[in-house]
Amino acid sequence: MKSIPITDVSSLKNELKKYKMGKKLEIPRFNQLARMAYLGRLVMTPLDPEDPSCKSFLVHIQEPQGLAAHFIDLDEDLQDGILILDSEQSMAMAGIMQAGVEDRARWHQALNERDFYFSSFYRPKDQEAQGEISQNG
Repeated sequence: MKSIPITDVSSLKNELKKYKMGKKLEIPRFNQLARMAYLGRLVMTPLDPEDPSCKSFLVHIQEPQGLAAHFIDLDEDLQDGILILDSEQSMAMAGIMQAGVEDRARWHQALNERDFYFSSFYRPKDQEAQGEISQNG
């Protein structure tokens, strides 16, 4: 980060304004962050909740865990990192995070309702007959 002389108040205000606007990520980094959002591995908080004009978010990225850690690639500097994301990408990230939560909830609900016994041990009579024909034929 560059240093700004304390006496230069206008430069300090300009830097603060740029800082509060947040940063846009490049497409590959946005996609990496979006994967973490989908998995629920982001913590997002408004950068300045007291300033209604500041729409940027402070984003903490948590590393993928478990099975996801074997498949999801995340740049080293993003792992356990903190970013200031601009308002547009922050809102997109929040939507992705919500979609991930909803999809996981549906998956868990379907898992809870699934009947493993019948899918493992029960075959309708016509499928059994076809199985016998193919084994004998």
